[in-house]
Amino acid sequence: MRPLIDFNSGWLFEGSETVRLPHNAVELPFSYFDEKTYQRVFTYEKRFAADPAWQGKDVSVVFDGAMANARVLLNGEEIAAHKDGYTPFEGRLTGKLNDGENVLTVTIDGSENPEIPPFGGQIDYLTYAGLYREAWLRVTAPIFVGNAKVETPNVLADKKSVRARIALANPQDQALSGTLVAAIKDASGNTIATTDAAITGETVEVAFNDLSGITLWDLKTPTLYSLEVTVDTATGQDVANIRFGFRSAEFTPEGFKLNGKPLKLRGLNRHQSFPYIGYALGKSAQVKDAEILKHELKLNMVRTSHYPQSHYFLDACDELGLLVFEEIPGWQHIGPLAWQDESVENVRRMVTRDWNHPSIVIWGVRINESQDNHDFYVRTNKLARELDPTRPTGGVRYITDSELLEDVYTMNDFILGNEEWGGNRPRTPLRPQQEVTGLDRVVPYMITEYGGHMYPTKSYDQEQRQAEHVRRHLEVMNAAYGDPQIAGCIGWCAFDYNTHKDFGSGDRLCHHGVMDMFREPKFAAFAYASQCEPEDEIILKPVTFWARGERNIGGVLPLMILTNCDEVELAYGNNTPKRLGPDRQAFPHLPHAPVVIKREDLSEEELGLWGMSWEDATITGYIDGKAVKTVKFIADPIAHELQVVPDATEIGSEGDTVRVLVRALDQSGKKLPFFPEPVSIKVSGAATRIGPGLVPLRAGSTGFWLRSTGKGPITVTVTNERLGRTVATLTAV
Repeated sequence: MRPLIDFNSGWLFEGSETVRLPHNAVELPFSYFDEKTYQRVFTYEKRFAADPAWQGKDVSVVFDGAMANARVLLNGEEIAAHKDGYTPFEGRLTGKLNDGENVLTVTIDGSENPEIPPFGGQIDYLTYAGLYREAWLRVTAPIFVGNAKVETPNVLADKKSVRARIALANPQDQALSGTLVAAIKDASGNTIATTDAAITGETVEVAFNDLSGITLWDLKTPTLYSLEVTVDTATGQDVANIRFGFRSAEFTPEGFKLNGKPLKLRGLNRHQSFPYIGYALGKSAQVKDAEILKHELKLNMVRTSHYPQSHYFLDACDELGLLVFEEIPGWQHIGPLAWQDESVENVRRMVTRDWNHPSIVIWGVRINESQDNHDFYVRTNKLARELDPTRPTGGVRYITDSELLEDVYTMNDFILGNEEWGGNRPRTPLRPQQEVTGLDRVVPYMITEYGGHMYPTKSYDQEQRQAEHVRRHLEVMNAAYGDPQIAGCIGWCAFDYNTHKDFGSGDRLCHHGVMDMFREPKFAAFAYASQCEPEDEIILKPVTFWARGERNIGGVLPLMILTNCDEVELAYGNNTPKRLGPDRQAFPHLPHAPVVIKREDLSEEELGLWGMSWEDATITGYIDGKAVKTVKFIADPIAHELQVVPDATEIGSEGDTVRVLVRALDQSGKKLPFFPEPVSIKVSGAATRIGPGLVPLRAGSTGFWLRSTGKGPITVTVTNERLGRTVATLTAV
């Protein structure tokens, strides 16, 4: 909305440690910990002096998020309380500031309070305690822009229009009169149109018509505009900028349409958690996650499971062209009426915080995987529609024949794998829509989870299991692409995540991701990446570690090659190369089916019998008859090199963070999947390491984050007893 004053430094945590926000109250081990260690009350304190320039202004402290049940005191007087752990809140300082030192105290309670969603039952993820998002000072004129909703009706018309409803905040109850000027600006800051209106009340509506030369927000051209609002009253001037985009998004019984064009949605669910630090990573990590989803996994949609996520993440989705399904906090459990009242308020907070994000195309107003509750869900749907009639509602369930109160029937369909439990249904990727809904008509319908707990797969699991993991993701995507009644599918899930003792593999991890917790890809990541078009990126990823005896019985067949190439050629040893096309028989509907090399495609000698020498191989992808990408495998990998790769070599100096990946490589530059030896990580200079300094490699890699402590050089030294030392240098600016 407007520039805010950074209020993140100099917090005293638990009376002893000076910290910078975002902050996690308890740093957890990677696995096998007790999640109850953070389920208690914690205290933060900040001492500051009031600036004389604040005289005559309205001053508030704004918290982007606190987990949970926060109370804020200024000089011992409570000025704010906020139960919800996922949305912003503020405390007014105006009229309560001392001339000298002021003390701001925040208490948060990490216990799973059954009065607050998502608590009261069990949840399959952790809710790490702390002031885990940023804090700001907002200093404005006494009358200022509190919020604004921008709508772009009829975006497919030749001439565009904008409607904006601007809510003025007037906490000092000043006389409301003056002028409001609104201007639409493009991404370069050029003014496209202006209008003005007299201020006669707390809500001002403005309109712009007959706009030309407007570029629609789309996946490839996520063009953004801003509404600059200037409020002039007798109390002073306030200026706010609200970013938005021109786009239409429609869920229909025939699928999803973006700007009037059919689009099959392909996405994954995202938890906002990270190793060791929980939720408490700021802008850089949030943006990087969005970039990974868009550019590495090649998705067009993400679901914010199961709560509103950082505005930095949503901003990045706006900028990158990544669609978002955002939902309220919850996991299966519905509490009593007071709990439901708080959940309805969660809808209000989520929608009013995020209603201007063009990336968000649907509101999730049902507790994830909950049972039907007519009165409760009438309320959540009604409120979402009143606040934002421009977007549909959805409600994620896993039960069939569920009452449809939302605009879109959103379903977690875990039928694939149920054949292992018995019954006479054959292996089925997805059920037909009307079998699930029980309705006598086709309705807008989207799959919001599949995979996950039905086939958890670790990054270091046996190749054969990982290949099946890949196949399951492909089979569901293929079914979704082949059914025009399905708007798309959002798999469970993007990244592995920490969990309670009641879930996961007993190690406090759900290994459900197509990437591990450090965002290193498993093979299944390329099931998604390979669906992009070659002009975006050429994908050629054989699902193999290339070893004689890794699979049951031995060998690498059937060998699935995830690719968007027309053909793939396998050259093994001195044998005649074999060229094959995509497996359209098994995957007729995918944009890019994998190539699958089977035993019948080769003689036994061509990939070697047990006891024969194992040979090198070259796999080449072809498009229009031309070789476009090559992957080489060596038969005798030896541990050769320790690679250290930061996401960026230049970071901000004010507590900015950056991920660093560490990999053990063979002599051909490939990661060694079963190299488990530990590495020592030392950091010197203007940053500190998040996480322990001695860690094992998992699937041949690990990762960690750095947090800057000021300006200057940063040196990262990673040492392995066998591979030696590798140094990476960064700079905090």
